[in-house]
Amino acid sequence: MSYAVKEMFVTLQGEGAQTGRASVFCRFAGCNLWSGREQDRATAACTFCDTDFIGTNGEGGGRFDTAEALAATIAACWTGIADESGRRYVVFTGGEPLLQIDDALIAAVKAQGFEIAVETNGTIAAPAGIDWVCVSPKPSSTLVQTDGAELKLIYPQPDLPPELFEKLSFRHFWLQPMDGPDRIANTQAAVAYCLRHPRWRLSLQTHKLIGIP
Repeated sequence: MSYAVKEMFVTLQGEGAQTGRASVFCRFAGCNLWSGREQDRATAACTFCDTDFIGTNGEGGGRFDTAEALAATIAACWTGIADESGRRYVVFTGGEPLLQIDDALIAAVKAQGFEIAVETNGTIAAPAGIDWVCVSPKPSSTLVQTDGAELKLIYPQPDLPPELFEKLSFRHFWLQPMDGPDRIANTQAAVAYCLRHPRWRLSLQTHKLIGIP
């Protein structure tokens, strides 16, 4: 299997329980809920998506013919900036990364000494061997991955109230204010919800706040 990667870079994780952690971000091309093209946005499951996942032309992007080739590139990305004082960490994101992640890639990345995280919309079951599963449910889709490390719900979504998910088997439950023109109002609403329902915690996109990728 070959792998189509939109972009790859080292940064700090900006969201959730791993906020502030040095990470290789490997963004796969493609998604099963939206083509990524503006002309299709109105019919997408998540019309609020703000990510470019089309093609392989981003920083560090490309097509990798083998799992070993992609794993070696991830390792080179890490060693190009980070020392070995902390465990190697890669975040597979997208688009929808579980369209491409397979057992061969997991084994190859583990062989390079990485802890593996995935950020998924939850419509595809995560394979064994992933260390940190973050699920972000989207409307008009069926949630298949119902357990993991954290559930991150973009808020507010009228069709996806938090109470639909709070009994699922996740260690952390996050509300992340929807970005866009109503970001301030959405943040205030998320804060108010978390105050009333302490099981939920507020997740901010700190990478945007401090101006890093």
